[in-house]
Amino acid sequence: MKDFKGKLVYITGGSSGIGLATAKLLAAAGASVMIFGRRQLVLDEALKQIQSCGVSSEQKFDGRSMDVSKRDRVVSVLASAVAEFGIPDILINCAGRAYPRCFKDISYEQFDDTLKTNLYGIWNTCSILVPHMKVKGGLIVNVSSMVGFMGVFGYCDYAASKFAIVGFSESLRSELKKHNISVQVLCPPDTDTPGFATENITKPAECLAISASTKIMSSDAVAKELIDGIQKKTFMIIPGFEGKLSYFLKRHMPFIIDMVMNSAIKKSQKR
Repeated sequence: MKDFKGKLVYITGGSSGIGLATAKLLAAAGASVMIFGRRQLVLDEALKQIQSCGVSSEQKFDGRSMDVSKRDRVVSVLASAVAEFGIPDILINCAGRAYPRCFKDISYEQFDDTLKTNLYGIWNTCSILVPHMKVKGGLIVNVSSMVGFMGVFGYCDYAASKFAIVGFSESLRSELKKHNISVQVLCPPDTDTPGFATENITKPAECLAISASTKIMSSDAVAKELIDGIQKKTFMIIPGFEGKLSYFLKRHMPFIIDMVMNSAIKKSQKR
């Protein structure tokens, strides 16, 4: 996947944030792009931006309303997309959401919705599209998070879903090699997206304290590193120096990560 010209890309969560930024870069690289999201009006506006990045009249662009947590809807929408536009060369599962709260404040309904959106959503799209993709091979990128390899205060339900995405992707990667389908995982840090703004509404003080010293990346910067990671065939794509450093420390010197986060938590709680 070093050349995206003529490739067909499906992106869930493609109407905003990292998904939209990635869609625009791929359009500029000559790919045809289909985006999926819950709100058609937002999809229509995003589609205009993506189309403006296109470089050839042969490229195709479309946006379809689809909630990835609703399996029946995913089945019907993706079946229609494949019939009309073809089998994707690349599937990027970027749909997700987070409502940070302390464990005691996370209702079962929130936990259930988080898993259905973040984890079941990826399962749904992969289970429907992988059988088609086996025909010619391709690439699947599942978007996890830094919280997918490093648990953080206030993210119990979110961390459960994002850790699971990494494990699912590792297993799927092993199974699909013989079908010439690559699987990669994107683990972005805090990123300036509409979803991140929503997160800040419910974040406990301890969460805010932990993230206060970290650098927030732009969606465009994360998307560029995603494209670079795809071309380099990196399994765990971790944007930014801080993200890469955190991953190294978590694997090799986890006590440093614990010390830094515990210090921020204690200071916050003393206030």
